[in-house]
Amino acid sequence: MKDILYAPWRSEYVAGKEVDGCVFCHISQNAQEDETLHVLYRDEHCFMVMNRYPYTPGHFMIIPHLHTDKLEELPQETWLHMSDLAQKGVRLLKEGFGAHGVKIGMNLGRAGGAGKAEHIHMHLVPRWERDTNFITAIGQNRVYSTDFKKIYQKIKSLVPTYL
Repeated sequence: MKDILYAPWRSEYVAGKEVDGCVFCHISQNAQEDETLHVLYRDEHCFMVMNRYPYTPGHFMIIPHLHTDKLEELPQETWLHMSDLAQKGVRLLKEGFGAHGVKIGMNLGRAGGAGKAEHIHMHLVPRWERDTNFITAIGQNRVYSTDFKKIYQKIKSLVPTYL
């Protein structure tokens, strides 16, 4: 039993309903479920949603409404808007959430490491000094140090100030 970590906040996710088709398209098309789906922000080009498999507390994604797996075919207007949201998201995480740094990344295609390869998305991962993340590297596990819903509410409350 040494490989088991206690994470009761995940029970809702594991037992929750599974989405048929693209999960990001489901979120895009169901604005009435934003609170349940943990959407932080949405506009005509993109939406921002908390990552349900976070690397660190506050990890969220910027996702275009357009279903595509090809960044090179994304309309320039959408790409520039995603970049603008990323800049604002970094400021939110640093100033409003207290992150010391932020990792930004996109994994394009399954071979590029994308867990959801069919719909491109950009990750913003807050990081803190002295957070060596040893358990991920050595133990092949993640430890989430705080309540997911509290973090969602905190970041969502910052959105009007930073976006």
